Amino acid sequence: MLFRRRIYSLFITSFLFSFLLLLGGLQVQADSLKASSVGSDLVRLPDFTKLVEAHSKAVVNISTTHDGKFARKSPHNFGGGDKGEMLDELRRFYDGQGGGLPKNPSEKDTSSLGSGFIISKDGYIVTNHHVIADADEIIVKLNDRRELIAKLIGSDKRSDVALLKVEASNLPILETGSSAALKVGEWVVAIGSPFGFDHSVTAGIVSAKGRSLPSENYVPFIQTDVAINPGNSGGPLFNVRGEVVGINSQIYSRSGGFMGVSFAIPVDVAKRVVEQLKSKGRVSRGWLGVYIQDINTDLAESFNLDSPIGALIVDVIKEGPAEGVLQQGDIVLAFDGKMVDDASALPVLVGSTPIGKSVDIKVKRAGAILSLSLKLAELPSTDELNKKTISKIVKPKKQEQILGMEVTDLNDAAKEALEIDGGVLVKRVRGNPAYKAGVEPGDVLKSLNNKKIINYKQFLEISLSLQASKNYPLLILRNGASKYLALKINPVQK
Repeated sequence: MLFRRRIYSLFITSFLFSFLLLLGGLQVQADSLKASSVGSDLVRLPDFTKLVEAHSKAVVNISTTHDGKFARKSPHNFGGGDKGEMLDELRRFYDGQGGGLPKNPSEKDTSSLGSGFIISKDGYIVTNHHVIADADEIIVKLNDRRELIAKLIGSDKRSDVALLKVEASNLPILETGSSAALKVGEWVVAIGSPFGFDHSVTAGIVSAKGRSLPSENYVPFIQTDVAINPGNSGGPLFNVRGEVVGINSQIYSRSGGFMGVSFAIPVDVAKRVVEQLKSKGRVSRGWLGVYIQDINTDLAESFNLDSPIGALIVDVIKEGPAEGVLQQGDIVLAFDGKMVDDASALPVLVGSTPIGKSVDIKVKRAGAILSLSLKLAELPSTDELNKKTISKIVKPKKQEQILGMEVTDLNDAAKEALEIDGGVLVKRVRGNPAYKAGVEPGDVLKSLNNKKIINYKQFLEISLSLQASKNYPLLILRNGASKYLALKINPVQK
């Protein structure tokens, strides 16, 4: 009996040992397969060597000369200040190092500013507007070390695209692809001259499309994580097939250098600009004649919208295409058959629409959906669109407090200067709900709950009719521009 028990115990021990060995073998095999899979993934990573060899010859370095009045500009980035400022400032980036004016004001100042790329064998070159702005002379350095003087064919500040021409023949060229077909997550490559280092290559992926940036209303930027630094301005952004899909233009930075957020002008936008610059030396764009703003959740509630969507019209320019058709408080939901998801989408759609075309516009007005039609005009120059400022308000009459702010009636001189026939001026903000809504001293209150404000007395009557715990649209005039705020009322603050 004892012998049998020992044999049985030995058998069990042997079986368990074999089983453990089998598990170990399976684990090793699994690890081997996993490693093989990882290796396979590494093999599938893109190889950019052939792309660079084939296309870098068509990328050029661009420098300019300026007279003694030239002041060197700061790197192109937008980032916070050194005192913890909450808002970021947008600046152009240049790669001129050092600073200040030339020692002799009569001397020329030469600075290497950026990059560009050749699009025709006879010498047409594309770059950024800010690279060649205010230049007395533009010098293009080719891949074969030749330096040629370039002629400026045309430049468009609004899209930051410029077209140059050098006298040469049989030059290497780049082919353009489609930025519309570009997908988020797709690999892209940049070639340029960061800090003057010619033909530097960096790679990354498309982080986002259709980005809207401050002061750049007509470009739906491509955002990437490609390392872009001062000097890459105007250089090409390639897809993996070697086609140009963008022009590197801007970076986001708090330090002045690359921080993983770069922006490129879509090549589809650039091609339309280049065509006009080549044919007539300037760019014409469609113009609607309105000022707009985005809609947040509070404003959506105040306008009885289910969600914050569309472009909110805050002002209609007199004698513009939209006068008599669109109104303050209209929410543009669609333009020429295309949906308007937010305010940044509308300028791009309008700017790319032919001048003189009659377009259908879908808006929401006072809770109703309307289909309207108007004919687009040509966008005026920036100087023609300069706005009036609040500094023209003089000698207020009387001052009262309401809704957490001290307000005063406007006199006739102030109304005439601002070209308005009513409203009240905010002298001080004392508390809520004005403070929470973002009202500031100097604002002119034009309407509340979509009712026009004529004077203090009428403003008081409107405010007393509002319900508690509900958002209402408050239209203000600030620094010459109209803007909507969402004002939430508390009964004890009336």
